[in-house]
Amino acid sequence: MKNKERSIFKQMLDAVSPYNWITWTRNRMFDYGMLESRKFPVATICIGNISVGGTGKTPHTEYLIEILRDSHKIAVLSRGYGRKSKGYIRADEATPMPQIGDEPFQIKNKYPDIDVAVCEKRVTGIEKLTSEVPGLDAILLDDAYQHRYVKAGLYILLIDSNRPIWQDCVLPFGRLRESLAGIRRADIVIMTKCDNITPEEQEWCRNYIKGWKDIPVFFSRMRYGNCYPLFKDAAPHKADDALNMLLVTGIAKPEPLRAEIERRGKKVTMMQFGDHHNFTTADLEDIAARFDAIEGNSKVIMTTEKDATRLQQRDDLAQNIRESIYVMPIKVEILGDEEKMFNKIIEEYVTENSGDSRVSQK
Repeated sequence: MKNKERSIFKQMLDAVSPYNWITWTRNRMFDYGMLESRKFPVATICIGNISVGGTGKTPHTEYLIEILRDSHKIAVLSRGYGRKSKGYIRADEATPMPQIGDEPFQIKNKYPDIDVAVCEKRVTGIEKLTSEVPGLDAILLDDAYQHRYVKAGLYILLIDSNRPIWQDCVLPFGRLRESLAGIRRADIVIMTKCDNITPEEQEWCRNYIKGWKDIPVFFSRMRYGNCYPLFKDAAPHKADDALNMLLVTGIAKPEPLRAEIERRGKKVTMMQFGDHHNFTTADLEDIAARFDAIEGNSKVIMTTEKDATRLQQRDDLAQNIRESIYVMPIKVEILGDEEKMFNKIIEEYVTENSGDSRVSQK
């Protein structure tokens, strides 16, 4: 959180960014009704960000599922980034990962009782979900902050505390999808990955957000759980005793996971692929070769939940590799004593806005 103030140079870059002008114009068209945003009589919660990738949207979506699943009938709607299909698909237990994308597949695997659907056009997705799922109380819109054709009832903006948006620039000069004015659409801000944030830095963040809009600001961090084997071929606790780990990732920011594994006393060898990477036969051969090159028998392959969804689809993994792949799960934790306050906001919003969801309105 150092160098908090935004430099004049970065402001100048935003001023000349063509992407910034395009998104600014588009947002004004929605603000003034030149483009239509549709509101639905079902609780809709949008979880998204202004920056490109790596803020923890899926873990925070899962956090909301944990809050609501026991008391409300909920569904998740995603674009399905990287999928091999188009249009609306409502997943079931037999839906293959390439049809819906790795993150929706991960959610459906973890929460089989929750309806999960994908659709590029969120309006169409909501219409179909609410017609197919009677009595639906709430829809969680995963990564829809810029999808303004739907007017959600509650917008949750995620900001990576390690690369806050006020230290960044709009594309192509930085990683922002739109200008900082997008903060004004948020109802809640969550600063994510706050492992070492101080009370003074928290207060600074609250005041900065307040300069754009007076809304609640929460702080979260990722908590890593006990790793488990991806395939039943593997011994349940081999990873706990292994001294060496080949960390295979296809996520935006794998550094925190590496730090966690090293904190547990393991020696890490990295194999880093691009975000949402679809593993090829050549990739699997490279993974096997790197794994074989690690000396000794006290070794395993570690990966993330998102990468696991793609690896488990491969039927050409060598047997010794299948027996060696383990998954590191993560969960979101709201810092301090504010978890109850956050949960209450979510529960009250859904309770007050759930109901018959068959007809949309402007």
